[in-house]
Amino acid sequence: MSDVIHRDAASAIVLRGGEVLLIERGKGAAAGIWSLPGGHIEPGETAFRAALREIREETAIAAELEGYLACHEVELAADAGRPAVRYVLSVFFGIAPGDAVPLAGGDARNARFVPLADVGGYQLTEGAAALIAAAARIVRGCRP
Repeated sequence: MSDVIHRDAASAIVLRGGEVLLIERGKGAAAGIWSLPGGHIEPGETAFRAALREIREETAIAAELEGYLACHEVELAADAGRPAVRYVLSVFFGIAPGDAVPLAGGDARNARFVPLADVGGYQLTEGAAALIAAAARIVRGCRP
């Protein structure tokens, strides 16, 4: 049995009206899968600051985070000589400016706002759909 690497990470559900910001992962074990903007927490960085940084790096959007939603764990299986990785994510939620236009960057292949009603049509990372629905219930004016 191989060892599992543990990584602390942060992500964010960024809403705009009835839409959510999603990114398509461009590399690694999750390549081709749609997800929330997010990634590793750098040494000395808070989870909140990491979430803001990752949103900017992966989408070029300066979102306003309103709060903490949940701790969420995702495990990526070992693959092609890579050990399994368990991400412990601090998940935040917030709002994007109404005129925000996402531009994929970092390890994101694509970035876009998706109508909440269409989220089920995307291959998402484990647990993302439930987190999006929970955040949409909290943020006024956004209903799945």
